[in-house]
Amino acid sequence: MRDETLEWIQKAEGDFASATREIRARKNRNEDSACFHCQQCIEKYLKAMLVEKNIQFPKTHDLGILLDLLLKSSADMEIFRDGMALLTDYAVVFRYPGESATKEQSRESYLKCIEIRASIRDKLKLS
Repeated sequence: MRDETLEWIQKAEGDFASATREIRARKNRNEDSACFHCQQCIEKYLKAMLVEKNIQFPKTHDLGILLDLLLKSSADMEIFRDGMALLTDYAVVFRYPGESATKEQSRESYLKCIEIRASIRDKLKLS
């Protein structure tokens, strides 16, 4: 595995750990942060796959754009498009005043993150 791929994976796992801490928090749970870190985790895992496959990608938080680049070599990832569309919104929508995530939204984003992360880790042959 490429060193750069491993760096993306490490960053993705950091975001997954942050999301997990927020979801498990009993006090002062930050739903916005949980949603954001779920999106960031999947963004970084998609970029890890792209790096590993030597596919160039633009600077973007749009998971659909990254998914489109992967579909030629991983067509089965298409099943995650709706979940990725949901997560894409969370890259910025809850980071600024005006909107806040609900407990339901953070839970849904976390479940999507778990599902997509597991599939990508399997494709990257990570335990």
